Amino acid sequence: MFHPPAHPTSLSRRDFVRVGGLSALGLSLPALLRLRSAQSAEAEPGKAKSCIVIWLDGGPSHLETFDLKPDAPAEVRGPFASIPTSAGDIRISEHLPKLAKRMQHAAIIRSMTSPLGEHNLGTHYLLTGYAPTPAIEYPAIGSVVGHLRGDGGVLPPHIAVPDFRVGGRNLGGNGFLPASTRAFSLNSDPARPDFQVPDLDFYPGTAADRIDRRRDYLEALDRLSREADENRDSRSRKAVGVPPQQFEQAYRLLTSPGAKRAFHLNEEKPQTRAAYGPRSIGQSCLLARRLVEQGVPFVTVTNPGWDTHQNLDPQVRAGYTGAKVGVGLIPSLDLALSALIDDLKDRGLLDSTLIVVMGEFGRTPKLNTSAGRDHWPRVFSVLLAGGGVKGGQVIGSSDKTGESPHEHPVTPADLAATMFTLLGLDPQLTLQTADGRPIHLSRDGQVIKNLI
Repeated sequence: MFHPPAHPTSLSRRDFVRVGGLSALGLSLPALLRLRSAQSAEAEPGKAKSCIVIWLDGGPSHLETFDLKPDAPAEVRGPFASIPTSAGDIRISEHLPKLAKRMQHAAIIRSMTSPLGEHNLGTHYLLTGYAPTPAIEYPAIGSVVGHLRGDGGVLPPHIAVPDFRVGGRNLGGNGFLPASTRAFSLNSDPARPDFQVPDLDFYPGTAADRIDRRRDYLEALDRLSREADENRDSRSRKAVGVPPQQFEQAYRLLTSPGAKRAFHLNEEKPQTRAAYGPRSIGQSCLLARRLVEQGVPFVTVTNPGWDTHQNLDPQVRAGYTGAKVGVGLIPSLDLALSALIDDLKDRGLLDSTLIVVMGEFGRTPKLNTSAGRDHWPRVFSVLLAGGGVKGGQVIGSSDKTGESPHEHPVTPADLAATMFTLLGLDPQLTLQTADGRPIHLSRDGQVIKNLI
């Protein structure tokens, strides 16, 4: 049963408009009151306003990045040495030297565990906090945050850089939430010299006044459909092909110079761009910083290439001929993540921006006959920084060969609950599916309290 908050909670006209479409918006009135009450409470230090997820698609090896095993047999420990960091006795890969100097700002979960070792299933679990099921399509965490945190501004509340589809896989969608919460995918690589976002310009030959006329027509149709709804005739509503709020957002995005400017990386100083590194992950992280600076609640940076079944050493350390992404997956991550931490800190945004670095699973404890590692969801690592995270620590541990969790196993549901908490959202807040079914932001997740 819902209990009113002890202190008065004001609801704006916009709130009542939002509640008016419960099925479409997926948020009940009690849930909205609860959310507004939480937002009006005294803010905790470091409460995150935005989140940047750096998605290492394919499944990064924990044994070559954040959980090295220098005392294990050669076939387990792999080719890389560990180095000390700025955070006491925490050691990470020798190919992350810049991050090592900034570990006081970051925390590593070394006991992540999942039963799902297939790319699509593992991706869904990590990016939604729910194991996939045919009964319901769960929304990505980014869509949930964008849905609850989006303020109706010009920029979409959830943006994917450069793309939200990797290897033919959709990295989590809006699920049962409105289509407007689906990630806005740039479909363009910020590292390219000719980088531009194709959907931010009119098609050739399409004049602005033509778009204005279409907007007027749609508004007229919307008025007619609302009148029809009031007369209990829903057939006119079904005739409108594009939801007015989605068209309105697209219109503002197309016609706003300020929105377009957020994507203009050429406004950055050359030394800033160089600090992030020339590869896609670096320039994408720089763009992510510009977007959260403009108030975007959630940005997903996608970085493919981590599915290292063979020749792991050259792929992650120095690249190889024909690589789909730039040489040196780990060194490129080192540049991008370190520059992002520094840049956010210098701009006073690190405490309000949660950074999460993760993939869908880890890699096998033993190198295979092709000098690579295969899928291994039983234990892997995730790194978090900024946004209220208590840095300079390790949560949990794996066993001596990196095969299983040893202490404090953490599930993707636990991670999701913790991310929501760091973002000031109650994991037990319920959203509604189109048929009125209540769904918690995180049903089974336990918040990792030591991380906050």
